Amino acid sequence: MDNPIIQLENVSYAYPDAEAPALSGVSLEIARRSFVAVLGHNGSGKSTLAKCLNAIVVPQSGRVLVNGLDTADEDKLLDVRRTVGMVFQNPDNQIVASVVEDDVAFAPENLGVPPTEIRARVDEALRRVGMYGYRLHAPHLLSGGQKQRVAIAGVLAMQPQCIVLDEPTAMLDPVGRREVLSAVRDLRRHSGMTVVLITHHMEECVYADRLIVMEKGRVAMDGAPREVFPRVEELRALGLTVPETVNLLHQLREAGWDLPLDALTVEDCASKIAELIVS
Repeated sequence: MDNPIIQLENVSYAYPDAEAPALSGVSLEIARRSFVAVLGHNGSGKSTLAKCLNAIVVPQSGRVLVNGLDTADEDKLLDVRRTVGMVFQNPDNQIVASVVEDDVAFAPENLGVPPTEIRARVDEALRRVGMYGYRLHAPHLLSGGQKQRVAIAGVLAMQPQCIVLDEPTAMLDPVGRREVLSAVRDLRRHSGMTVVLITHHMEECVYADRLIVMEKGRVAMDGAPREVFPRVEELRALGLTVPETVNLLHQLREAGWDLPLDALTVEDCASKIAELIVS
């Protein structure tokens, strides 16, 4: 079995003047080629956790290892950030050029990648997120979802082994959210890249291999979405909801229907209900 790409060992971090630590004794491993969703309400510590994964934040105690490299080692900082790319929630804060393909080329140019290779990387990255046809467009003329896909392409052009998306759909409308999530799912499916998605939207976690729920800087739950989401009352106690499919099945169970709570998609939910009706 492969060694994990990221390891957190008893990681704690507190912001200056904060009443409580943002992270408190977090230990976990992220497997290579996995799709991990990190869920939690505002202030749960999920975004600080994300920033620890590529050394934007360095733990005050404990350590984070990326491919075995300690993120606190300044001499290894470039290697860490080449391995783990980061996409933030506001695409306008990440786009630096006036033409889409120039923006995607910006990071590899700064890494000293040869021009011919940059061309190939830019084209491939834009194709992966469905934005190749917009390569000569001005970013400010794009929709929010398109801008976020350009931002993802800019990270992909660095050829990281892992991409961390910190609430990438938080500022998007429903159409933009669907565009970005479709791009993320395709990326995971076709490239085998490790994906860590930070979110507070339940439906965005449905297709992950693993779901980590954060609360008060700690890991409150950890398991496959089909294992975590049926724990409806526990999630509600943490101030969280569940996907609409699970909520519907939970209401039907309370009304006396003998239904499982592990149907996360509309199709699966409908199938479970149909099976019960015809049985």
